[in-house]
Amino acid sequence: MGESGRVVMITGGSRGIGRAVAFRFAEEKPSMIILHYDPDDSAASDTVTKLSELGIQAAAYKLDVSSYKDVEALFKNVLSRFGKVDVLVNNAGITRDSLLMRMTEDDWDTVLRVNLKSVFNCTQVVIRSMIKQRGGRIVNISSVVGQIGNPGQANYAASKAGIMGFTKTIAREVAGRGITVNAVAPGFINTEMTAGLPDKIKQYFLQQIPLARMGEPEDVAEAVYWLCSDAARYITGQVIHVSGGLFM
Repeated sequence: MGESGRVVMITGGSRGIGRAVAFRFAEEKPSMIILHYDPDDSAASDTVTKLSELGIQAAAYKLDVSSYKDVEALFKNVLSRFGKVDVLVNNAGITRDSLLMRMTEDDWDTVLRVNLKSVFNCTQVVIRSMIKQRGGRIVNISSVVGQIGNPGQANYAASKAGIMGFTKTIAREVAGRGITVNAVAPGFINTEMTAGLPDKIKQYFLQQIPLARMGEPEDVAEAVYWLCSDAARYITGQVIHVSGGLFM
């Protein structure tokens, strides 16, 4: 068990926002489980190696978080190894952008399955043990797009709006057990996902941001960590926007 005694699980934790969240938690020396679904294990291995160099007991697992059966099996493995999960950060997400008229059924289903069903899967299997231990922190990564919409992202926006509603509902269900459930909604963040956008789209977004710059993964990580700290013990069912003012 790590120095803090907490066990932290992060989906999509090998790169981008998930990786930044992992390194923010590393400062308290928890035990850490990194879940990913990269084509290869290089990013996850690099993340675990760097965490280990910081004195963190860390493990990485390749997992299709959209598969309930796979998630349930993995969690049994995690419980046998770590004994519990104190913090769950649901960060896994993908995009398959297209205007609705051109969007395929597969594009819709895949994004909803990876982005939204995965949150149900991971939360349900973890929350049972949190209820037994009468405590825990869950943070779901949504998106500003789930609040304001964005042309070409009907599937992504729907999945992220769904996360907001899910968050508020589960927060009400488990508050009496000492578990808080919140969401963080990033705006335009400097990650691999946004790096592939055309310059025209990037400039459009930047013009809408009052702080006039992209955010960094570390900006999101700070909000996630705060929600999982004692400083936020009386906060649940909230959506914290980290968007430079893109949504107010």
